[in-house]
Amino acid sequence: MTAVNHQWLPASADLTLLQDDVHVWRIDLDQAEAQLQFLTETLSSDELSRAKRFYKEQHRHRFIAGRGILRVILGRYLGIEPQQLQFYYQSLGKPVLADTFSDSRLWFNLTHSQGLALCAVSRDRLVGVDLEYIRPISDVLNLANRYFSSGEYTVMRSLPPHQMQEIFFRYWTCKEAYLKATGAGIAQLEEIEVLLSPAEPARLKIDQQWSLFELAPVPNSVAAVAVEGCGLHLKCWQY
Repeated sequence: MTAVNHQWLPASADLTLLQDDVHVWRIDLDQAEAQLQFLTETLSSDELSRAKRFYKEQHRHRFIAGRGILRVILGRYLGIEPQQLQFYYQSLGKPVLADTFSDSRLWFNLTHSQGLALCAVSRDRLVGVDLEYIRPISDVLNLANRYFSSGEYTVMRSLPPHQMQEIFFRYWTCKEAYLKATGAGIAQLEEIEVLLSPAEPARLKIDQQWSLFELAPVPNSVAAVAVEGCGLHLKCWQY
């Protein structure tokens, strides 16, 4: 397992984000009622409408927590109140900061699985993050054959069953993180080749310069952060 168990630091009052920095926030989506009420008040009308469309209360509460905490985190970097944030949505639904905040040169991405979310933030660099809990998939090789490159599929086939599932999710999160950073859709999943092994960290097989960071935010999970550029410094925060 090459995903790194980084130290998740308590949030600092001084959130300095330099051009070569990447910050990743670990977020518990199961918040207390009082905190949920506060976060609800930070949301925009379209976010409130989206929240109301969730049939299950747990899913609704987790959506409110995710979007509200995203606003709180970005507000800290921008020095504004969370409700002042405005988002623009790209063609495939990826949220970015509205043009009003373009001078900040702040890029971010959010991912969630079950009751956990990760938020990646960078300055002047495209960034994407993806998170998955490792779980048994009965037809994992068929999925790999469908969505992965021939080289990736060959690596998968060579592994014993207990490693196959974990490697599948490592490939998946690395690819998703890159596609989310660039704003491309999942249809391009097989076009992005990732080089990794059970003993080696992942890297992207592309001409451009990109960095991949693999994380294990909680037990039995894998996550990946893809960031434009090289020689970057990763810092992990606990919200």
